[in-house]
Amino acid sequence: MHDFCFTIPYGFAVLAGGVLGYLRRGSTASLAGGAGAGSLLLLAGFVSLKAFEKRRNSYLALALETLCAFALTYVMGQRYLETSKIMPAGVVAGLSAVMSAFYLFKIATGGNHIPPKKE
Repeated sequence: MHDFCFTIPYGFAVLAGGVLGYLRRGSTASLAGGAGAGSLLLLAGFVSLKAFEKRRNSYLALALETLCAFALTYVMGQRYLETSKIMPAGVVAGLSAVMSAFYLFKIATGGNHIPPKKE
């Protein structure tokens, strides 16, 4: 499975969570964090997709995806430990931990598998 197949929906989910946090609670921190992290994830996902279309790997995009996932795991994990609230901190921390493991797997296996060119 290619990293952008999961990164783009993950980025949209983080972005939507930040917007919802702002709309429901008026939290500018949720808006800034969700919009910032979600936008970076979307950017990295689209860069990875475009690189794949050119039959290349984008290790910069993979590094950015991994960094964002680790940061969200840490920040939301700390928030979950402080508040014990499953939503949103526990869910985001859990999802980000799974994505971090996926990105580490992609790094360990050399990035996206580029299929041989058909003639």
